[in-house]
Amino acid sequence: MKTKAMEIQSELEQFIDPVKREYLPKFFKTGKGQYGEGDQFLGIVVPNTRLVAKQYKNEPFEVAAELLQSEWHECRLCALLMMVERFKKSDEKGNKQIYEFYLSQTKRINNWDLVDLSAPYIVGEYLKDKSREDLYRLAASSLLWEQRIAVVATVTLIRNNDFIDIIRLSELLLQHKHDLMQKAIGWMLREMGKRDKELLVQFLEQFSKVMPRTMLRYSIEKFAEEERRYFMQR
Repeated sequence: MKTKAMEIQSELEQFIDPVKREYLPKFFKTGKGQYGEGDQFLGIVVPNTRLVAKQYKNEPFEVAAELLQSEWHECRLCALLMMVERFKKSDEKGNKQIYEFYLSQTKRINNWDLVDLSAPYIVGEYLKDKSREDLYRLAASSLLWEQRIAVVATVTLIRNNDFIDIIRLSELLLQHKHDLMQKAIGWMLREMGKRDKELLVQFLEQFSKVMPRTMLRYSIEKFAEEERRYFMQR
């Protein structure tokens, strides 16, 4: 398995961009005390990582697990994209295995793009017709990335006009201190508002006075200027 993981890393290394290698650590806040502290980047853009992931999507979970242990961000992303691609083509039994494996690896899904490029397409898709208990377990975690998985996974539900969980999770996490969670919740509320603006307005009328301003700004981004001003001034 290590040999196959090394082969995949070698494939990824063909796409290294020195400019991106210098830029990405700053973009993903890898400095001391920042949310991505210590993360290492090869310097590969997502479309190229996706190309490699599609090529190796049928590799066993052990290979993905090996890649997820990598110090290199793009190797971890490749493992997640491999699972996303595999999920698209799998039956119910296969998807359950992918879902369970994914949830067993959350400590290595440890930056916001890793979450955002995988959680909707595995967790969100899998839970469309199932109990949402895992979302609330993740939301109650002390691990920032598990909390973000819970929230961002709801975008798949929202796009299927299912708004119950994002409303509940937003209330539960309303006073979250981290801006990555405030942005994620605001983003999901905005997605809900695209489909049911009245429901978003009702939520904002109840909570806008106590929401963090970052969360509020993200949630009303698509509103007309006058509406945005009204909620920001409350």
